[in-house]
Amino acid sequence: MSATAKEPRWERRKQDRPQELLAAALQLFVERGYAATRLEDVAALAGVSKGTLYLYFDGKESLFKSVVRANMLPLLDEAEARVDRHEGSSAELLCELIRNWWEAASHSGLKGISKLMVAESGNFPELARFYHEEIIARSDATVVRVLERGMARGEFRRIDAEAMKKVIVAPVLMLMLWDQSLPPCDIAPIDTDAYLKSLMDLCIHGLKA
Repeated sequence: MSATAKEPRWERRKQDRPQELLAAALQLFVERGYAATRLEDVAALAGVSKGTLYLYFDGKESLFKSVVRANMLPLLDEAEARVDRHEGSSAELLCELIRNWWEAASHSGLKGISKLMVAESGNFPELARFYHEEIIARSDATVVRVLERGMARGEFRRIDAEAMKKVIVAPVLMLMLWDQSLPPCDIAPIDTDAYLKSLMDLCIHGLKA
């Protein structure tokens, strides 16, 4: 086979490397934590040299931020777009957001990243600031938009949306932490469907005008 014929496959392989490194980093960050994850282990898991990793990322902090952005920002983009295009009731919209966040968490690194940030933020405040500015602030703002939408339409009673956003988000975060932390201890798992239905029922009846 000619060298020309091989070039497209090589180029595709080279373009795949950042995603392979991010996938390997996510796995190790979640399994070991931020402090215990070594770049040489990430590179080895991705099947490249440590030097190759530095072609794409400046260091561990840069790699971690890229992992968070790659896994979290598409979910935030989708949530914001869902609010923009929703034509039904605000109660339906809030339930959709809660349900979709959990479904996305179940098929991505979201649960593991959330647990990691809770565990490590005290030791790495710069990462906590980054996570709050780029992830938490946008997530909170999306919930506030839904609450304000509901109040403006007369569907929700008048509330302090800034305070209520944390009340709504906290049970979802707790479910993620429970799912990541307690099953290895042989503690009975939560029925997530029943849990989320109860949360949505509580939210809607508590907010209803």
